[in-house]
Amino acid sequence: MSWSSKYSQDERGYSLDQTTREGSIHSHVSSTHSEKRLSRSNPLDYYGKISVEAMALPQIGAKRQGGDVEKGPASKGPPPGVPAGFDPSQFPDGGLEAWMVIAGGFCCLFCSFGWINCIGVFQDYYQSHQLAHLSPSTIAWITSLETFMMFAGGPVIGKLYDNYGPRYLLITGTILHVFGLMMTSISYKYYQFILAQGIVSPIGASMIFYPALSTAMTWFFKRRALALGVIASGSSFGGVIFPIMVEQLVPQVGFGWTMRICAFLILCMMIIANLTVHSRTPPNPRPLVLLEFVRPLKELPFALITLGSFFFFFGMFLPINYIILQAIRDGMSAGLAGYLVPILNAVSLFGRIIPGYVADKVGRFNVMVTMCFFTGIIVLALWMPAASNAPIILFTALYGFGSGAFISMSPSLIAQISDVRQIGVRTGSLYAIISVAALVSNPIGGALVVGMKGSYVGLQVFCGVMCLAGGAMMLAARIVVGGTSLKKKV
Repeated sequence: MSWSSKYSQDERGYSLDQTTREGSIHSHVSSTHSEKRLSRSNPLDYYGKISVEAMALPQIGAKRQGGDVEKGPASKGPPPGVPAGFDPSQFPDGGLEAWMVIAGGFCCLFCSFGWINCIGVFQDYYQSHQLAHLSPSTIAWITSLETFMMFAGGPVIGKLYDNYGPRYLLITGTILHVFGLMMTSISYKYYQFILAQGIVSPIGASMIFYPALSTAMTWFFKRRALALGVIASGSSFGGVIFPIMVEQLVPQVGFGWTMRICAFLILCMMIIANLTVHSRTPPNPRPLVLLEFVRPLKELPFALITLGSFFFFFGMFLPINYIILQAIRDGMSAGLAGYLVPILNAVSLFGRIIPGYVADKVGRFNVMVTMCFFTGIIVLALWMPAASNAPIILFTALYGFGSGAFISMSPSLIAQISDVRQIGVRTGSLYAIISVAALVSNPIGGALVVGMKGSYVGLQVFCGVMCLAGGAMMLAARIVVGGTSLKKKV
């Protein structure tokens, strides 16, 4: 059986392969027989066989006679073997409680990814202040390590989420994130910035980031991409607010108090998140099995999504980290250049929400492929030749839209091909792998600039090619899941 047929659409619009459909038909014959067959036919026993949408089985009753399936009267309730709360018809997809969870998730990403989105401000500040004696490539290890540590803990945090839920993770993450920023405020040596800003703070941010995404997926099914887009927009708001705060407060109160004020803002936002974020489904405690973290890579769609995300991450953070320095080099005033990162993140707000809304209508893979190629093209066609203020600002805005779509769409792609009970581990595995790209991309970019004697052309080419390579892998995943038809919703 081909992968595309395995992920084919049934009459209700959910992914369901024929083997799974037949297995679900038998499973109601007798409860004892159903239990014995559960590991083979239950849609939730997911080990690379079907997507989470397979849980939306058609309401049918049938019996097998002589190898033929005869339709019987429609059955009511969730499909046989599907635990309560996991049938797609039971997902609220709205309501006050569900949207309060999304509001809390918004606060989580404001404080975690939103903080990461302002790394370009620190790259510029450290080069001209505390760490002026170090090369750009060396300084870039602080911000790259910050990004890496936030994503690399994904498998462990995902497993803790699956076993215990989001509560303890959010509390611990809040404490570590705030503590790390407080320690950064009194740092003045390179190793101190590495420890406080590069390790402690992002570990806390990681414990905030993953539970917010995983929890949202338990409340939304049909509108999942939109819900995740709203949560991801929190990172856009954070990416707007934090750079402006740093730029405006440092001259007035100094670096130390600026970091403390940011930490207090994060603490206030996380109090809201801790009060509102909770999972709709109970934890699913299971013993730690290391194969759980690598087993998804045996599934071709998951492997292609991971590879595409890895390539895209290689390029994605380069403009965020270097756009200010490149703009100043090409003649933009430092005052105006300081607003480029906020502009990028402000427009990425729309990139996180609008593509998610469209994706629920026309297909998540379809939108992801389009946005990856769009991002790579504007890097090569607009950023490379840009040498004045107007095209640099235009590129910054368009890049924010394209890269924002990637951030919000990635979790929804994983959810589309996964069992929701394992979403924590599977999402964490994806981000842990691509965190390696985030770790080395900025130092590589800095080395390219130094190697080309201050020119950013090499960095820009590298960024654009990596984004296009990511788009190519996403296209391959789309073909594997849904075939080659351009009109198909995938």
